[in-house]
Amino acid sequence: MRNYNFFVENFKTLSGIDLSLYKERQMKRRINSYMKRHGISSYDSFLNYLEEKNENLKEFLCFLTINVSEFFRNPAQWSVLEKKIIPYILKHNQKPFIWSTACSTGEEPYTLAMIFSKYISLREFKILATDIDENVLHIAQKGVYNKKSLKNLPEEYLQHFEVLCEGVYKVDERLKRCIKFKKINLLIDPFPQKCDLIVSRNVLIYFTENAKQSIYKKFYDSLAEWGILFVGNTEQIIMSFKYGFTPMENFFYKKLKKIV
Repeated sequence: MRNYNFFVENFKTLSGIDLSLYKERQMKRRINSYMKRHGISSYDSFLNYLEEKNENLKEFLCFLTINVSEFFRNPAQWSVLEKKIIPYILKHNQKPFIWSTACSTGEEPYTLAMIFSKYISLREFKILATDIDENVLHIAQKGVYNKKSLKNLPEEYLQHFEVLCEGVYKVDERLKRCIKFKKINLLIDPFPQKCDLIVSRNVLIYFTENAKQSIYKKFYDSLAEWGILFVGNTEQIIMSFKYGFTPMENFFYKKLKKIV
């Protein structure tokens, strides 16, 4: 029976995703769980299963991508963004460009759009929302959510939703128009440039240290000279100056003029 490394090498050829850049223990646990669920006993057999039908590969990729999202997740962090970070950004650029890097099913970029719309017109800012999983991007583009996704949504923001039926809400089309959804693999694809704000929450925790260091450096290059990086509540950057950042608030890092 071929080993895990053989699977990783061939899976990269098959899917374009390099699992060696993800933490091995976590990745193995998820893969083995999926194999067990489908009655597959070896990595050889699993590769054959994924190659057999494109639907099999799509289903596995959807499983592999961890998609946990809701509007205003970790509310205290969004409060800091609204009260301190957005005013700082708007001092430098009245038409900001925001990148939501692992947007999952869209709650994060729509949250960003709602908050920014309190300060400037929807026509005055742009949000790029990206993910490696095309399936969740399709869900995000539709902008239809259940009541559970809105559990942390402040009442003032309900104006941005249309009630389709009991417990089902659709994002207002005007909000949608300021967001572009696109597939981006953070490990291999080019990053957008001159971002005023990059939001990368709870995704880098799955990468190896070497992969994280590479991505931090790419984030640095991707930001405007006054740009801000917003990370998740388990992702505080140790010795952030090594990557060209200095802490501004908890979970928010300001770009330095040059990497120390």
